[in-house]
Amino acid sequence: MESIVRAYEQGEQRVVRWMAANGILLLRVSLGMVFLWFGALKFLPAYSPAEELAGATIARLTFGLVEPGPAVGLLAVWETAIGLALVLGVHLRLALGLLFLQMAGTLTPLVLFPSLTFTKFPFAPTMEGQYILKNLVLISAAIVIGATMRGGKLVARPPAECCGSESTCSCKPALA
Repeated sequence: MESIVRAYEQGEQRVVRWMAANGILLLRVSLGMVFLWFGALKFLPAYSPAEELAGATIARLTFGLVEPGPAVGLLAVWETAIGLALVLGVHLRLALGLLFLQMAGTLTPLVLFPSLTFTKFPFAPTMEGQYILKNLVLISAAIVIGATMRGGKLVARPPAECCGSESTCSCKPALA
């Protein structure tokens, strides 16, 4: 029985090491693909499910200075540029800055248009509201990617291997 447990733990550790070695890259590329895809859809009239709401939101945020049509075109270029940068791994600081700015804008319809984003505010989002709320995951993914910009990385080590002393280990929370 011990050999089965040991084999399982070794296999699990190999998988965890692979995840740690490849997770950030896969997260960056998949996040980029989402932005590239959603941005490209906005170039095609009536293909993006967010087109109308995005245009109305930008028009409202700019006090009508930017009309919905050109706003969606600008958003298409913006999202596609973010997506390309993330997929290709270039200009990541700029891409993440643009992503966070764009994400702030995508959350505003929850406040500006609650009747379109919730059936029962704030508990039951409409399909449009769900489409917007999924952006919380995209924001979190971007935060993780951003945390690696200056050398941060995922590490696959059990806490026991992390430090020399259990009492001073900073790898796991201290118990009160």
